[in-house]
Amino acid sequence: MQDPIYPKMILDALATVRYPGTGKNIVESEMVEDDMRIDGRTVSFSLIFDRPTDPFIKSVVKAAETAIHTFAAPDIEVTINTKTRQVVAPKKDNPLPGVKNIIGISSGKGGVGKSTVASNLAVALAREGYKVGLLDADIFGPSVPKMFGVEDEQLYMHEVDGRNLIIPHERYGVKLLSIGFLVDRNASLTWRGGMATRALTQLITDADWGELDYFLIDMPPGTSDIHLTLVQTLALTGVIIVSTPQQVALADARRGITMFTDDKINVPVLGLVENMAYFVPEKHPDEKYYIFGRDGGEELARELNIPLLSKIPLVGSVCEGGDCGEPIALDDDTVTAQAFIHLAHEVIDAVDRRNEALPPTARVDVVHK
Repeated sequence: MQDPIYPKMILDALATVRYPGTGKNIVESEMVEDDMRIDGRTVSFSLIFDRPTDPFIKSVVKAAETAIHTFAAPDIEVTINTKTRQVVAPKKDNPLPGVKNIIGISSGKGGVGKSTVASNLAVALAREGYKVGLLDADIFGPSVPKMFGVEDEQLYMHEVDGRNLIIPHERYGVKLLSIGFLVDRNASLTWRGGMATRALTQLITDADWGELDYFLIDMPPGTSDIHLTLVQTLALTGVIIVSTPQQVALADARRGITMFTDDKINVPVLGLVENMAYFVPEKHPDEKYYIFGRDGGEELARELNIPLLSKIPLVGSVCEGGDCGEPIALDDDTVTAQAFIHLAHEVIDAVDRRNEALPPTARVDVVHK
């Protein structure tokens, strides 16, 4: 039985191929498009060149094919397409001209329910009559397709003003895009940083988001290249930080807030959400059990002089709703749904206050010396 072929095997082989114009390998130079497809012993992908008249196209394609046969497996059937870097693109100063407010949902660490908050906030805002989009920017752990019950949906494109754009899915009144729509949901991603950030940028700039009142971005936990890509690509209206009352989570939340308020980033923090603030038995909604600590988020918000937008209780139906693709904010009869509706109102007010008091956020420009 032959060993299976993995994307990393192909990328490692391609890393031995150098582009004659610079001497750098084609993976390091981000010339390998993120459209690799593997079907048994058949591999296809694209190589990106700066211009269609590049004199090294044929030699690089041949070298890439040879490298795969030499370093991966000699019996692989290889199809290599060539592309040139897209010339027609949105204006860099505003890649989403139809979007009024861009809000990042961030957390200092994983496991605090950031994606649950982002998904339910999006649904709650849509229920209030606003046009809402949600981008799952957690490249290596996408969960939005699962939470909205659209894991098996396919993406399609259509032409807008001469450009082929991705059509976001729409569910519960929310436009959705996630890297999870483009990869096998049971496979782990082994993309290098450049491939991941390019994929994310495409989901932003090569999608037909249309007119939106609120564009929410479910960011990866922690701080990473993905965060830098987002603030370089988009002028964020502000960010919402999600944490639990647990002290270790609050310490990480503090570091996340510091990143956004740094002079080089300078993105306003709209407020803090204390998720899993207390446990409420569904049959006894008047009882509260502070299993992760008490009032930690409130104390951090007071310390950093930022609003505490909401305390979201922990109930079993939140997990069940996420697992079955029906966010809890759809259900009026639960205390948690009411908490998310309250959060939506607080976010609307926080955005209005921010827009009245502060000028538009500028994109972060990185200067290479």
